[in-house]
Amino acid sequence: MAIHVEGLVAIILFYLLILFVGIWAAWKNKNSGMAAGTDRSETIMVGGRDIGLFVGGFTMTATWVGGGYINGTAEYVYLPGFGLAWAQAPFGYALSLIVGGMFFAKPMRSRGYVTMLDPFQQIYGKRMGGLLFIPALMGEIFWSAAILSALGATLSVIVDMNINTSVIVSALIAIFYTLVGGLYSVAYTDVVQLFCIFLGLWVSVPFALSNPAVSDIGVTAYKYIHQEPWLGSINSSDIYMWLDNFFLLMLGGIPWQVYFQRVLSASSATYAQVLSFLAAFGCLVMAVPSVLIGAIGASTDWNQTSYGPVQPKMKEESDMILPIVLQHLCPSYISFFGLGAVSAAVMSSADSSILSASSMFARNIYQLAFRQTASDREIVWVMRITIFVFGAVATAMALLTGTVYGLWYLSSDLVYVIIFPQLLSVLFVKGTNTYGSVAGYIFGLLLRISGGEPYLKLPPFIYYPGWTEQIKEHPLTGAVEHIIVQKFPFKTISMLSSFLANVAFSYLFKYLFESGSLAPKYDFFDAVLTKHSKENMDKTTLVNSDNIVLSELAPVKPRHSITVAAGFVNKEALSDEDTSPNSSNNEHD
Repeated sequence: MAIHVEGLVAIILFYLLILFVGIWAAWKNKNSGMAAGTDRSETIMVGGRDIGLFVGGFTMTATWVGGGYINGTAEYVYLPGFGLAWAQAPFGYALSLIVGGMFFAKPMRSRGYVTMLDPFQQIYGKRMGGLLFIPALMGEIFWSAAILSALGATLSVIVDMNINTSVIVSALIAIFYTLVGGLYSVAYTDVVQLFCIFLGLWVSVPFALSNPAVSDIGVTAYKYIHQEPWLGSINSSDIYMWLDNFFLLMLGGIPWQVYFQRVLSASSATYAQVLSFLAAFGCLVMAVPSVLIGAIGASTDWNQTSYGPVQPKMKEESDMILPIVLQHLCPSYISFFGLGAVSAAVMSSADSSILSASSMFARNIYQLAFRQTASDREIVWVMRITIFVFGAVATAMALLTGTVYGLWYLSSDLVYVIIFPQLLSVLFVKGTNTYGSVAGYIFGLLLRISGGEPYLKLPPFIYYPGWTEQIKEHPLTGAVEHIIVQKFPFKTISMLSSFLANVAFSYLFKYLFESGSLAPKYDFFDAVLTKHSKENMDKTTLVNSDNIVLSELAPVKPRHSITVAAGFVNKEALSDEDTSPNSSNNEHD
């Protein structure tokens, strides 16, 4: 089948539009934040901390509304035996933004952090920050690779374009404008991309609904016509597994740098909260056309379409139901609108993840851990190099590995099981230290891996109560696969165990050292006995002021520094004694 010239032209025009907006945003904001003394590197990471409600609302929504979001929602609504009841992403991520806005956005923004890892390095030290960087980096890179892979498959379905070519071109464009403009380019292109997603999918829905091969989706929601009803149901034996996955989306959707990059770029702590709530609403709205397309796929007699008599689920192409509906149930010129929507969704996620990963590496690993005297220009170049490197790694994974989604699922679980309880501890539990953090990290990692991962064919070491073995037979090849399904909510139990281990071991080591049961020389991490010394504070310096007194409606001033030594110190978090704002301000003056 020849390449669809019209589709190729449409995708080229779309890419040119995105590239133009990204370059324009970089040029328009090239001097933002510089007048206030903000470093260029910090401007690339969090803008000039002047992202307003309009652009901020769009870019915050784009945090989760990506290729995986719209494709995955349609897939689960379509899948027999799952349906809308198991399409948890829209509600899970919307609640994640609400919880993040209510409890996490305000303390993170008001303390003036630059990345999500800053509080960890401030309290737990640079080594622990480096350890926590690993699952955070894995999540960002694997997520980018997964959605680039999905984009390649989508373009191959609709335009019959070579998968490798489409993935490489899409990645290069996203990397280029991210290199040029940093967060500003990412934020402004998100506005265009979300508009394209919304318009492209909504234009396609009426045409797909009116196709003669599609039954009334109001009827197929409850009745078996071509397959099981698309509303779906939750069996009583699956309720704990459903809750486990839901909590993973709701709480595990918080500790991502892509989210906190938006939070920390807001013009005030209050704005950061408002943006989170706006984005929660935006996530639900953007999911509606995907839900309808999944329902349309479940209501179609595929034998009457150009797709053929074998249904997508029988070909194991359920994950491609959205582009399949666009291609086979819509006129070709309409399907190209939908193609633009999928491309926009992918790029809005890929650029954010690549920027997030490079921001954490440049600041928390390179600058704070290894080169504390690095100049601002040096940090900018490190960011540019890592944007390219991480983008290239994600692209290579999308092209070379068949288990991208499995890797992303596992890394998402690790973010939930390891980073979320650590973030909870460092922000809200006074007295936790590096020893507890290490213990929580190990507990969470071991318990999560012990449950196995079917996508990676990783067998479980622990068979939790209620586990079952499923025999999966490929409908075309006849290949048989034995899969262990853990119906026990072991991911949430692992997360809670990680949190409790952090708190328990922190207070245990605090008691052992302060009571003299352990000699001071064994305080290897300088986490208890030397925690309050000026020398140790200098090592973990991140903020300029002790207690930041913030009028919630006023913008938080960006930091004025060119080295880490003049970065932030939050002594309230580092000390057990309360200090007054006046005394702390005088001390730093």
